[in-house]
Amino acid sequence: MGRIVKFPKRKGRGTGRRYRPGKAPRLPKFHTRGPIRRKSRKTWGQAWRETRPWVLFIALVTVVTIGWQSPGFVGPPAFLEGEPEPVDQDFSRCGGKSGWGDDACVVDGDTIRFDERRVRIVGMDTPEMASRCAGEAALAEAATVRLQAWLNEGPFEMVARADDPVDRYGRDLMTLRREQPDGTYEDVADVMRAEGLARSYSGGLREGWCDWG
Repeated sequence: MGRIVKFPKRKGRGTGRRYRPGKAPRLPKFHTRGPIRRKSRKTWGQAWRETRPWVLFIALVTVVTIGWQSPGFVGPPAFLEGEPEPVDQDFSRCGGKSGWGDDACVVDGDTIRFDERRVRIVGMDTPEMASRCAGEAALAEAATVRLQAWLNEGPFEMVARADDPVDRYGRDLMTLRREQPDGTYEDVADVMRAEGLARSYSGGLREGWCDWG
């Protein structure tokens, strides 16, 4: 008889254990440090609370930058206001009987002369006296008359930025306001805009008035 060769018993695939017909092999266990937790999504409220400080910071920087690049054409924030300058004097019309020699006179609807200075009122733009059409000329005269009337209603304050800005014509850029009985302030620019004699202006290119309104 020939030599009998014994073959090793068949084992389960990849497990190192004996394979049993009809039963799936047992897979090795993977050990973990703890249960797997899914990362919860943030709500809008949580996201806003985390980003709010940055949003407020960017908004503050934007406001300060705009105010710094266009000084005087918008009212200064409270922390950039200079010392208020009280004024209690009657204003005439510049170029009248006394001419430019007056200490206090009105040039047009947004410019005055006071104490040998020319002051450009910020926050508004009014028609020019040297107008291109009859409609603008009439509105410029009305704005000048109204500004003179407001100035002569009583004492008021002129407020500039802390760095005392001037425009390209050398005019001081200032806010003109009058304190009210309730402690609030009335800004002449707000009055002129509300009455349709001026429009908002923050510097840059000015629109014409002939087709306005």
